[in-house]
Formats: sequence, C-alpha cells, structure tokens
Amino acid sequence: MECKSVFITATGTDIGKTYISALLVKKMRDYGLNCGYYKPALSGALKQPDGSLLAGDCEFVVKKAGLNINPADCLSYCFEEAVSPHLAAKRCGKTIDKSVIKSDFEKLSQNYDYMLVEGAGGIVCPFNLQNETILLPDIIKLLETDVIVVADGGLGTINSAVLTFEYAKSHGINVLGFILNNFDKNNFMHIDNKKQIERLTGVEVLACVEHDMADIDISKDKLLEIFKS
Repeated sequence: MECKSVFITATGTDIGKTYISALLVKKMRDYGLNCGYYKPALSGALKQPDGSLLAGDCEFVVKKAGLNINPADCLSYCFEEAVSPHLAAKRCGKTIDKSVIKSDFEKLSQNYDYMLVEGAGGIVCPFNLQNETILLPDIIKLLETDVIVVADGGLGTINSAVLTFEYAKSHGINVLGFILNNFDKNNFMHIDNKKQIERLTGVEVLACVEHDMADIDISKDKLLEIFKS
C-alpha cells in the first residue's frame, strides 16, 4: 500500500498545529490506521544539558499519539531560536535543502500507510531566502500533499482563514478543509465563524476542537476520505 499523506498548516503561528496534528494522528491510530508523523523544520527547540536540542513539538505528537519512534527521527531540521526556519538556519550557518526534506519524508513514509505532515508558521512561512527562495507552498508541492488549515475559533478568524485559503488556492494547493481550534460551541460568534468560513471558501470545517480537549470528533470514514490518494 502506498503511503497517503496530508499536510497541516495554519492561519499563523501558535494557532495549534501541533496540538491538532497530535489529535489527528492519535485518532487515526485509535481507529487502527497505521499513521505516522513528520515535520520538515522546527524552530524553538530546547537545548538540553548535553547540548542536544529537544524537538518539543515532535515529542508532544509522538507521546500523544503513542508512536514508537524517536521524536528526532520525525524531523529534518531543528533549530533553537524561535524564529522563522529561514532565519534560524541562516543564524547558525545552515541552509534548508528541499532534497533533504524529500528524502527524509520518503524514508519515513515507508514505515506507514498514512502520514501527517506538520508545517511551520503560516502558509507563507519561509524555509530558505538565501541561495534559493523556498516558502511553505514549495514544501507542500514537493511532498505532493493536500492541506488542512488549522484556524482559531474566535475573533478575526474569518479574515485569516479566507486569506490563507485564497493564497493556497492561487498557488495551486488544494485545501481539503479547516479545523477550528479553541472552539466554543456555546459562543454565537464561534458558531457564525464556522458558517461563514464554509460559505466564503466553499470547503468544509472538518472538526471543531474545544480548548484543551483530549480527543477530536471526526469519523473513520471522514479521515479515510481526507487521506485518499
């Protein structure tokens, strides 16, 4: 079986990509689906006493989803400074190379039937602005994946969600749908945000996740539809 993949991006930084990624991989595995996790680049890693870097996002997903893998093996590039990947790489004398990302992704995918890929920042996040211009859409196209956009449930999300959708669409990227994080099902604005995002983009809000939930409400059939070839 060829590994099927989906890419998780967001309307910006600290919207909840890692949290939602963890819930999705966990849900896939709870349904008995052999799903893995990969992140091309991570900034803001914690330096350990031995000098190594702890990739916190990867560690969180691995533990939450019950993956039997070293978090560092889910990642191609890891940087300590909590800045954009292109700048973090430049400041430590490194360059992010698409061929490395492609090779690591393909190697890891051999162990799974499904792969969830988590991006960095928002849809225009730069990975390289030195010898080559590489933005997040270039990584998405490189890995040949469709995307799910994580957006906040609250104020301002219609603007950021529609802008992200339109930018992705203009760059030939297929948006499968949205997942709203920090959603309050009793808040009239959150309810209307969901409705208007669907109306203005024409794609579905696949799930609404309340603050600090341990699970995501999404069916096995819907997940299989999302991960279709």
